[in-house]
Amino acid sequence: MKYLLPFLLIVSLSCSHKESKKEVAVEKSWQMPDTAAYLAVGKIKLSDYGFFEGHLADLSPVHRVFPYDINSPLFSDYALKKRFIYLPEGEQITYNSTDPFDFPEGSVLIKNFYFSDEQLGAGKGKIIETRLLIKTQDTWKSLPYVWNEEQTEAYLEVPGRTVPLTLLSLNKKILYSVPTMMQCKSCHDSNGKMVLIGPSARQLNKAGQLEKLVAMNWIKNVPAPSEWPTLTDYTDNSEPLHLRARAYLEINCAHCHNANGPTKNSGLDLTTTAQAPLAMGIFKAPIAAGKGTGGLLYDIVPGHPDQSILLYRMQSVDPAIMMPEIGKSIVHKEGVKLIADWISTLEK
Repeated sequence: MKYLLPFLLIVSLSCSHKESKKEVAVEKSWQMPDTAAYLAVGKIKLSDYGFFEGHLADLSPVHRVFPYDINSPLFSDYALKKRFIYLPEGEQITYNSTDPFDFPEGSVLIKNFYFSDEQLGAGKGKIIETRLLIKTQDTWKSLPYVWNEEQTEAYLEVPGRTVPLTLLSLNKKILYSVPTMMQCKSCHDSNGKMVLIGPSARQLNKAGQLEKLVAMNWIKNVPAPSEWPTLTDYTDNSEPLHLRARAYLEINCAHCHNANGPTKNSGLDLTTTAQAPLAMGIFKAPIAAGKGTGGLLYDIVPGHPDQSILLYRMQSVDPAIMMPEIGKSIVHKEGVKLIADWISTLEK
C-alpha cells in the first residue's frame, strides 16, 4: 500500500490538471493545486528551497550551491540551461571515472531551462522551467517547476505543462513541453532505478570546474588530473567528426539506448564506449518494424544517412516516429547535420 499511494496521488494530480490546462494556457497564470497533495510530493514553490538569493530569476546561488556546465548538453528545443549543485554541509561527492558521480543523500541537481532576448525578442527572454533531482536515500526524485509570466516564482507542476513560444531566431512557433514527473523518470531509468545522466567526470571536466570542486573539498577519491576523462563538445567544429557525433548520440540518445537503459532489449548501445558495429547500430535491423522505421532496414547504413533509421527518426517530430521520444517539438537541424555527416564518412 505504501507504494500504491504515491502512484494514486500522481495520477489524481495529473487528471485534475488535464481539465484545467486550457484555462491555464489562456490566462498564462498559475493556479493553486491541492496544497496538501503537492506538499506530499515536494515543496510547492522553488523559492521555498532557498537555493537562490535576491530576485529569484537572477539565479544568484547561496552558499553550498555551485554553478556548473557540461561539455555536451541535451538538445531541448534550443533552450539554454543554467545548472547548479546543492551539496549538504559536511558531505562529499564520490568520484567515478566512468559513470556519473555518487552524490550523498540530500544533494540536489538544479537545472534551469531558459530562452534569451535574442531568441524571443528584446526584453522577452525568460526562464521556462526548473527541474530538480533530489537524492533520497539510494535513489533520486524528479520535480518539475514552471515559472510564472512575471518571472518572480516557479511552481511545482507534477503533470508538466505545454508552453507556447515564438522563437524569433528561427522564425518559428513552438510548443515547449515541460515533462511530467513520470517522464523525467523514464529518461533517468537504469535497470529500474533512477540515476543521474550529466554530472560525470567526462562532462564536468571543463574550464577548471573539477579543479575547483576538488579545491573546495566537495569530491573525494579523486585521481590525478591527468587521469580525468573528457567527453568531446559536439558543438566544437575543431574536434574530430566521429568524436563529436558519438558525444551527441550519447547525451541525446544513450540515456535510453545503453546496456542497462529502458530500451536495452533493442540491443542498440549509443554510448561512446560501445565499439561493436552491430551494437552501435551499423547494419542492425530493428527488433520491431512499423512506422518508426520509415520502411528502412537498418539503424545505420554506412555511407547512406538517407537509408538510416537513426537519422530518419531524428528528423521527425511525429510522436510515433521521433527520437528522442520526449523533450523536443522541433528538429535539431545542427544535430541532424552532424550525424548525417558522420554516417556519410562510415565505410561500408
